[in-house]
Amino acid sequence: MQVIQELPEVFEAFAEQRQKSFLTVKEYKDKGIPVIGSYCTYFPQEIAMAMGAASVSLCSTSDETLQEAEKDLPKNLCPLIKSSYGFAKTEKCPYFYFSDVVVGETTCDGKKKMYELMSEFKDVFLLQLPQTQTEEAALSYRKEIIRFKEYLEKKFSVKITDAQVREAVHRNNEIRLAIRNLYAVMKNDPCPISGYDLFKVLYGSTFRLDRSAIAAEMDALRKKVEEEYKKGVHQEKKPRIVITGCPMGGATEKVIRAIEENGGIVVGYENCTGAKQYDRLVEEDTEDIYEAIAKRYLGIGCSVMTPNPNRFDLLGRMIEEYRADGVVEMTLTACLTYNVETRAIRRFCVEEKKVPFISVETDYSQADVEQLNTRITAFLEML
Repeated sequence: MQVIQELPEVFEAFAEQRQKSFLTVKEYKDKGIPVIGSYCTYFPQEIAMAMGAASVSLCSTSDETLQEAEKDLPKNLCPLIKSSYGFAKTEKCPYFYFSDVVVGETTCDGKKKMYELMSEFKDVFLLQLPQTQTEEAALSYRKEIIRFKEYLEKKFSVKITDAQVREAVHRNNEIRLAIRNLYAVMKNDPCPISGYDLFKVLYGSTFRLDRSAIAAEMDALRKKVEEEYKKGVHQEKKPRIVITGCPMGGATEKVIRAIEENGGIVVGYENCTGAKQYDRLVEEDTEDIYEAIAKRYLGIGCSVMTPNPNRFDLLGRMIEEYRADGVVEMTLTACLTYNVETRAIRRFCVEEKKVPFISVETDYSQADVEQLNTRITAFLEML
């Protein structure tokens, strides 16, 4: 990506990254580079990076394949699970098609059972994720990460050394820091860019197979944004919104548009597409690098964890640091863990942080766009 590009061109390039990488993934396969697909932020990328594999997020954010998925899965299942399975089954996701292995994880019950079906036509490695964040759980996940490493070594006839893992940890930490520094520009008031443009970068970067240049690109983009801001280029002052809840992308971008087309601006994403994925680093100066990796990933504040204090910690920090005027939670239909946690999150925002809160439940259709606009407009007017 050329740094000399104007910002709108840069944001559009990231928005198109998913489609661009369709061709790239085939080129990787033709070169004999292993491709590892994943769906979740609990996937320890560093192990795949250490063996020189390309890791990529798989398609799971459109209703395009739901009808086919529902031939095998219940109709009242979460749309993210049905979309993941539908794209896999129909081979409409090039990333899935070219993946040598898909890494799943035992997060919610629906995904666990979906991976069982997926394993009938694809190599699936299932990480047994503990659902609590104790020291014992971290040791358990460390064993799983070692098991994953040994699986890759056997499957691809390679040796993954501790030195390679440490180097991968360092590179991935640099990426996380660069992305954190980029989205921190939204702490400015007024904001230098729209929340939707920021989202394009965050979401698009998950489809980058070559991760070697991501940190440099993010640093260059941040500097460009800061330069433009100093020249007086920025958004209008609007109510500042932090989004929390389920993963976003594709069909659910309608929630971002509903906020920003009706008088608000999204200053931060606490969810898996945003800060949840980049907030924590792997400790590098440690004797046991696998334990450090396990602790970092297990510390992610997903609603499958019980209890789940780290979600509240991250959301609380973002409310304060980004000076949020309100919090919008987006949950997916039939996502039981996030829907149950809504009550506690609402209480946390309203009673402890003294910030207005609204939760919207949606799916991958566009049928509720008008309703979303109505509810979110009313919420923004209240602010």
